[in-house]
Order: sequence, then C-alpha cells, then structure tokens
Amino acid sequence: MNDRAKAAPSCVFVIFGAAGDLTRRLLMPAIYNLSRAGLLAEDFKIVGVARGEKSDEEFRAELDGSIRDFAEGSDSDGPWTWLRSRVNYLKGDLTDTATYRALGERLEKAGRENALFYLATPPSVFAPVIEHLGRAKLLDESGGGWRRVIIEKPFGTDLESAKALNRKILSVMSERQIFRIDHYLGKETVQNIMVLRFGNGIFEPMWNRNHIDHVQITVAETVGVEGRGKFYDATGALRDMIPNHLFQLLELTAMEPPTCFDAEAVRTEKAKVLQAVHPFGHNDAERSVVRGQYTAGTVNGKAMKAYRQSPDVAPDSRTETYVALKLMMDNWRWAGVPFYLRTGKALETRHSEIVIRFKQAPFALFRDTPVDSLTPNDLVLHLQPEEGVTVSFGVKKPGPKVAMRGVEMRFDYKDYFKVMPSTGYETLIYDCMTGDTTLFKRAEEIEAGWRIVQPMLDLWAGGAMDAPAPYRAGSQGPKEADELLARDGRQWRALVGPDRP
Repeated sequence: MNDRAKAAPSCVFVIFGAAGDLTRRLLMPAIYNLSRAGLLAEDFKIVGVARGEKSDEEFRAELDGSIRDFAEGSDSDGPWTWLRSRVNYLKGDLTDTATYRALGERLEKAGRENALFYLATPPSVFAPVIEHLGRAKLLDESGGGWRRVIIEKPFGTDLESAKALNRKILSVMSERQIFRIDHYLGKETVQNIMVLRFGNGIFEPMWNRNHIDHVQITVAETVGVEGRGKFYDATGALRDMIPNHLFQLLELTAMEPPTCFDAEAVRTEKAKVLQAVHPFGHNDAERSVVRGQYTAGTVNGKAMKAYRQSPDVAPDSRTETYVALKLMMDNWRWAGVPFYLRTGKALETRHSEIVIRFKQAPFALFRDTPVDSLTPNDLVLHLQPEEGVTVSFGVKKPGPKVAMRGVEMRFDYKDYFKVMPSTGYETLIYDCMTGDTTLFKRAEEIEAGWRIVQPMLDLWAGGAMDAPAPYRAGSQGPKEADELLARDGRQWRALVGPDRP
C-alpha cells in the first residue's frame, strides 16, 4: 500500500453501529492496518456511535480485544497505542434527532471539515440515518470540506426497494458522496483483474468469444448460517451474494477497456456489462437457475446440522443456501459465451475463484495416439483463501509414446510480494477517504443488478418452483448444479482447498 499511496486527508471517521460484530471483526482491524501502513493523517479521529452506556475508555478497552483477536500480527505498544488515543464514543439512538445534534457538536469541537460516516447498521436504518444526517446539516459541504457516507450491503432486497433507497439517499446527498461498499473488491486479485487484462498483451487479444469457451465464477463457503438464521432465512443466497459480490466479479471480468483508470470511466464500463446481460424470463429462471439447501453433514471434520435445524430458521424453510445460474450477454465481445456463477454455504472448502476456460485445440493431430481428449486450458484467478493466478495447459509426458499430461504454472502473491495483513476493507476505506470511487457502485449499477435477478425472485415468491435441491453439508453442492453445465457439455472446476492439487 505504501508503494502507491500517501496518508489520507485529515478526517473524523464516524461508525454508526460501533458495538456490532462488523466493527469489532473487520473495521477496527482494517483501520489499525492503515495506521500501521502510515496511511492515516496525524490528526485522524474515530467516533463510535451505539446505544450502550459506556465511557471512551470502556469503548477503547473493548477494542483492545478486537485488535488482539482479529488484527494479524498486532501489537499493543506501537500503531494501536497511537490509534487508541484517537478513539471516542458517543451514546445515541440512531432514530433520535438528539444523537445527530450531539454528533455535530463533536465534529465542531474536533475542528474537522472532513467526515466519513460508516453505516455498520442493519439495512433497515440506512435511509433513516442518512435522512437524519441531512436534517442535521452533517452532509453539508459548503464549509469547504467533504462529507461522505459508506453503505454496507445488502443495498435493497429487490429492484423496487433498491430504487426506493436510491431515491431517498439521493434526495439528501449527491452520488459522489455515496460509497456503496463491497469488501470483495478490496482483495488484491480482484483489483488485479484489470491489470492482468489490460496491462498484458498476451491476455487481452484472447479475451473474447473467439477464444473463450465459457467463464465460471465461484464463491464457496464452508460456514453455515451460524447465528444469522433470522436474517438469512429472510434473505437467501441469491439476495445475499449475487447482485453484489458475484456481479462485481462478473463486471470486472467482462468489461470493455475504459478510456483511462479514472473512476467514472471504469464505473461506466462496469455498468455496461450488467446492461448487456440477457434478461431472464419465466422459462429462463426455471431452466438456467439452480437453488440448493444444505442438509446435515461434515465440514472440515466437524458435524454440521441441516440448515432447517439452525436457530431462527423455519423447520419447513424453502430458503436457498446455494445458487447457481447461467448468464448470457448480448454484446460483440461475449455473444455465445456462457457465464456460470455459483455460491453456497456449508460446502467442502472455502474457495473463491474466476475460471476463464479457453476453447480446445482441434483433436486431428492426436487421432492416432492414446490421447482421447485434450487438457483444458484454464486461466484461474484465485481470490480466497490464497490470492494468485494459475494457467493450466497440456504437455507431452516423457517416453516413446505421445501421451499428454496436464500441468500448471501458478503465481501466488505471497511468493513475490510482502503482503500486508488485510481484512479486505483497508483499500476501500482508504479510497473513501481520498475520494476515489472506482471500486464502488453507482445507483444505476445497483439497480441493473437487481433487475437481472428480479424474475427469479418473483418466480420463487409465487411458489411456482420446487423446494431447493438438497445437498449434503461438506459436499460440492447439489447435483442439479452439475446438470446445469452438463446440459451444455461442460462441468464445474472442482472445489479444492489450498492443500489439495
């Protein structure tokens, strides 16, 4: 990070929902990592806002444990001591006007024109908090500084709610003040997609329908719903992951070259990808989408109960914990190339990747040899748990006969660079402070994503589809997902852990 950046401008970082899990596990460790990298201004300050009664010192003591437990390689004497002294607490009800009046007094006392407000809150209060900020004049930039708001996902629960939320917040603040965050875009490999494609002459000429057979995008998790049963049973895998995480990966993979790496140029090309996705009709939603729900099984050697046995989950729940879908695009670059997306919980391994499968060479040269099929040529972008790139191709095995063997060349970030500890939020928070909107979605992009999945939501809400296909916890997912690709003569790349070939 130090290679590209200098310290962010001075600001007060306000966290609404400061007592929550997001703040403890991810935000504070991320801000701590920024302080270790020297990327925070000398007079940087944090104000945590929550309902509980506690002093500044009590709040800091709670964060001591957060840094110790969740910040990799943390220490208590250096950067954390520096950051800790800059943390303050404000007790307040987010629905009470008095909270925002008190916050305004804090900002005025701190003497800061720049303020960054982070909504680490339930989605139901996104709009009310922003409306309160507007009424309290805390989003007013007439004093010469900047005021920005970071909004977590999910941004809406369907197309209409996303449109309504956009209307409400855009009536209070401008688009350039809004940062709709997706921590997946803080990963190095995700950001590297543009460099890999547009900075290397060997890849971009082949990045089209003439050379690519299909694309697979996978985000697999080993965890179940944990303690989030009430939220998840009302949400499901489609709402939780597809319009945000997976569509972000889709956009970066399929976008046209921007005129430059200016934020608006990049975001314009990303938005065009979703606009080019072939719209789903009723039949498409039935034929090209698979839902699954995990049953009891074993994950990483530990027994896991069925989803329906999880706390706060209905015993007859039809909520999907796995979803796979096939998308087609109506544009010159990708016409005829299917994009297969899948995500699920309680799977065999935690693994996220983008697979570019190139078209096979003709078999003619090998018809008189023992080679009955050629090794797939894949370019695989590994996103988690380890970040890197793999290229697979075929070579001849040593010996008198022509026999082919698949091999791989792999690049891992940790082998070439000193990788800074990261939660995935560091780059994104820094970009918010510097005003770089490249990795954040505009309103039109959010709505385009929901527009694609809305026919599926409508179909499922009407009860027209069968219950989600069962799959055993610790497996690769439902067999119906395999059949989705098998109908096209293709198959998923197997989910493999870091210690497996």
